[in-house]
Amino acid sequence: MKAFLGMGLLGSNFVRAMIKQGETVQVWNRTASRAQELEKEGAKAFIYAADAVKGATEIHITLKDDASVDEVLKAAEPGLAPGAIIIDHTTTSKEGAIARTRDWKEKGFTYQHAPVFMGPINALESTGYMLISGDEAIITALTPALSKLTGTLINFGEEVGKAAAMKLAGNAFLVCLTVSLKDTLTLSKSLDISLDELLKLFSMWNPGTLISGRLKRMAAPDQSKPSWELNMARKDTQLFLDATQQAGNELVLVPVIAALMDKFINDGFGSHDWTVIGK
Repeated sequence: MKAFLGMGLLGSNFVRAMIKQGETVQVWNRTASRAQELEKEGAKAFIYAADAVKGATEIHITLKDDASVDEVLKAAEPGLAPGAIIIDHTTTSKEGAIARTRDWKEKGFTYQHAPVFMGPINALESTGYMLISGDEAIITALTPALSKLTGTLINFGEEVGKAAAMKLAGNAFLVCLTVSLKDTLTLSKSLDISLDELLKLFSMWNPGTLISGRLKRMAAPDQSKPSWELNMARKDTQLFLDATQQAGNELVLVPVIAALMDKFINDGFGSHDWTVIGK
């Protein structure tokens, strides 16, 4: 028997996927009606977290943050069966994941952090990516069950908290990417470029293929042999700013990048590869 605490968009679809796979699932949510809605699909809902986890060998959690995870687990603790395994899919701090792994082990339970790069559809269809790290024996034991819930289970080794750190790094990229795309759309609008034209460009030229090479170049000890000089990149950046200003629009991220470029140029790096600003 399994329990799932947290019936948001992600958690509720995880439960639906588990039920389709033949699992018996007990569920709880702070707003009880969200858990109760899943009873018509085969789950059993409970008002109290401690009751939801009774008899369960695996307790999955998808909540908001460190504080909510700690609060809900404290409430559930009286109902935990001896040796129960807690699997937390919440995006949390690295420190929080480390502390919970240690603290629950001292109480006689296994806490395994397994954050995800999955949306609600991924959870329902068991696709996307799930991250994991820590005790290899525990990971080996959990791999068959967790693999059924995701398209790809990525093991980052024995360091407790590494999966939490990797999830935060990935989310940082997604946040910055979204703001970058906002500026790209604003510039396109300023230059009378339609969305269809922009999509045509990116369908033929995929900048995503540049990420690994760009990271390696940024991490290299020497950027003095440029493929694109910082001075030239700064010139183009000014063209972005000028075009949007003339159209009465405003960029968000590009002005910050321009200021950073100016700092490095003033420090004598204008003839270096522009990725020097990543130092």
